Amino acid sequence: MTFWLGFARIVDELNARVAQAVSWLVLVMSLVSAGNAVSRKAFNLSSNAFLEAQWYLYAAVFLLAAGATLQRNGHVRIDLITARLSLRTRLRLEVIGTVFLLVPFVSLVLYYSWPYFLDAFANREVSLNAGGLPVWPVKLLIPAGFALLLLQGVAQTIKATAALRGQLSDDAVFASSPERRPDVDAKR
Repeated sequence: MTFWLGFARIVDELNARVAQAVSWLVLVMSLVSAGNAVSRKAFNLSSNAFLEAQWYLYAAVFLLAAGATLQRNGHVRIDLITARLSLRTRLRLEVIGTVFLLVPFVSLVLYYSWPYFLDAFANREVSLNAGGLPVWPVKLLIPAGFALLLLQGVAQTIKATAALRGQLSDDAVFASSPERRPDVDAKR
């Protein structure tokens, strides 16, 4: 189990770093949006490329940070119901939910989104809007984001299984952020 916990730590770190990197895209997205609004209102200039860049950046933030959101327990869950359950029961539900819901769904998205990207890349697909951007980079974000989510789902399952076996603090699985996790605090 030590090997798998090491793998889970690597995935945790990968998703944390990706999320930290893409968090800067929120600032870039805001600047692009503000610049586009100012150029439209003040100079009567508009650009489809700027409008498309905004939603490309938005897609990058949400798709690439999905794994880190799962790691930090930030996705919508049924906490109103599970809060009343014992921690061990919640750990079991975490494993069952990930194995039977998250992994199959994410695997299907990966299965269908990869050829979707490859087709766009092979054809050098661009936006149909005048002055629009190439479309294939944003289509690459779909499999990339879901791959990170799948890896994090596997990592969460490993941690929940280790906690059920008594090899990891139960709280380490459901901690809200890596900085506040007991397994990280123990290393400091």
